[in-house]
Amino acid sequence: MFTGLVEEVGVLKQKNQFGSGLRLTILAEKISPDLKIGDSVNINGVCQTIIQTSQTNFTVETVEETLKKTTLGFLRTGERVNLERSLQANARLGGHFVLGHVDTRSEILEIISLSASHEIKIKIPDEFSTYIVRVGSIAVEGISLTLADVSDNSFTVAIIPHSWKETNLSDKKVGDSVNLEFDILGKYVAKFLGIERGSKLTEEWLKELGY
Repeated sequence: MFTGLVEEVGVLKQKNQFGSGLRLTILAEKISPDLKIGDSVNINGVCQTIIQTSQTNFTVETVEETLKKTTLGFLRTGERVNLERSLQANARLGGHFVLGHVDTRSEILEIISLSASHEIKIKIPDEFSTYIVRVGSIAVEGISLTLADVSDNSFTVAIIPHSWKETNLSDKKVGDSVNLEFDILGKYVAKFLGIERGSKLTEEWLKELGY
């Protein structure tokens, strides 16, 4: 489990194929000394297991299912990636509950530079619209963010200067794909209420339930 608070922006040093999977070696001088084989690490929102580590680098193996659902297979050598080690039991939860289980990847539609911040508009895949609520939580590229605005087919997140500087969001361009993980609490609520993925929460439906 993670918090969505990026600890370090690392760099993809090597990308090697094994079967239909990939071995990714990340340069991460801050967190690598504290990692060991078998540890979990969040790379751009994707929970991966350490198979090799040194004082400056670590290596993970990314398999077919992960490559199908995330952007890890599209990473280029030299590209910057967001990194977070797994949450310790005695640590403050500064972001929200992030599992590192990416639901899907989606497209950046617009990046707006404001006087004190940036806004990023991202397309909502239809089947995941159930889990999107204004001022709710979402993980984008492994970063815990608040949904500032929601429309029928997109959502907007506001990026404070610190997050813009200390993550890889400043590298992104319109048309780029990003990893999305929707709030796990929202998923459980939807399941408890019997809301199918992709359906809309309507006034008529609530009346049927007696609300």
